[in-house]
This record gives sequence, C-alpha cells and structure tokens, in this order.
Amino acid sequence: MLLLAVDTATPAVTVALHDGDSVLAESNQVDARRHGELLLPSVDQVLAEAGVKLEAVTGLVVGVGPGPYTGLRVGLVTASTFAAVLGVPVHGLCTLDGLAYAAGAAGIEGPFTVATDARRKEVYWARYEDPRTRVGEPAVDRPADIAEQVAGLPAVGQGALLYPEVFPDARAPEHQSAAALAALAAERLAAGAEFLPPTPLYLRRPDAQVPKNYKVVTPQ
Repeated sequence: MLLLAVDTATPAVTVALHDGDSVLAESNQVDARRHGELLLPSVDQVLAEAGVKLEAVTGLVVGVGPGPYTGLRVGLVTASTFAAVLGVPVHGLCTLDGLAYAAGAAGIEGPFTVATDARRKEVYWARYEDPRTRVGEPAVDRPADIAEQVAGLPAVGQGALLYPEVFPDARAPEHQSAAALAALAAERLAAGAEFLPPTPLYLRRPDAQVPKNYKVVTPQ
C-alpha cells in the first residue's frame, strides 16, 4: 500500500505519503490564496523525500471538505486526475474527520468539536464522540448560533481560534494535516470501510454569483 494524500479544503496546502503503517514524507504550507500554485510542487517534494516515483502510488486520498469553493476543488481535481492517469482508486474523506483524527494523536479523547474557518463570519463544524466517531453531518453556521451545542467542549481547528467567545477551550491542531488524513484512510482501508466519493462538500453556494438582471450583449 502506498497512499498519496492531499487536502486543500482549508488554508493549509497539505500532502503526505503513507505506506499503510506510517507516514513516509509530508509537506504542510498555510496560504489561503495559493493552493493551485503550491500543491503540485508539494507533491513533488513529498515523493522526492520518500524516494519513490508517482507510478508507485496505489491509491489517492483527498479531503472533500467542507471548504471554500476555489481552494477545495484544487485538491479534488488533482487527486482525481492522478487517480485516472495511474488507474488507481481515489478515496474521499471529510476534512473535519482528518482534523479530528489529528486531535486524537495530539491527546484529545472526546467528546470535542472541530471547527474550520468558513469565512463570512461562519464556521464549518461538527461534533465528535472520539477522534474516529463524528456525531451527525458537518454544517456551516455562525458561531453564536451553535454556542449552546458546543458549550463545555474542547475544540480544534482554525475556526475555534477565531471565535474564542464560543470556543474558549481551543486546542491544537489548528490546521489540517494530510498525514493524519492518510493514516485515517489506511485504518479504514484495513477495516474494509467505505469512503466518500471525490466530490466537493460545499454546504453553501459559491461566493461568486452571476449578477441579477444580467444582459446579453452578443449580437442576435
């Protein structure tokens, strides 16, 4: 098994290579505006550090979000393209699940909350019973609207750090890690678990919209 994991659903551009037992190499950069620019060089760096060729990869793992429209699709398109070229499967995982798994590695047992920045003064979030067990589906809300639901729980992710009045017990990790995502995928593959399709989990419409009362200016 040789899994190449990528995630661009958050400001982190993160890539990792996992052999089914441990992480062979990883790259993590935080830049919310350069996902497309940074991802492929990061893949090259990880493969070079591990001393393997892309052709040796047996499967792709990709974070499907939730996340902002533009950044999220960079990772999804890249993973799907690699998988198609190599003729290997691509396994989708919720980005929040990767953060929850990383939180477990950092010592959080549960219950707890994962919250990432959704912009527009909102967070993408979910509650977890433990690092491997999510309660319900991910959602996007204003922090004040979920204050009662997350009260008293530790929280991880950048969204928790941005709104300390709602998440007073914010802890590491702050950003997504493809290494954690790959490790979670390896566990699920070994257990025969199902994965999500490599399609984006947006939870809301893109920021860019076609203007209302749009006028056609092409010749009739």
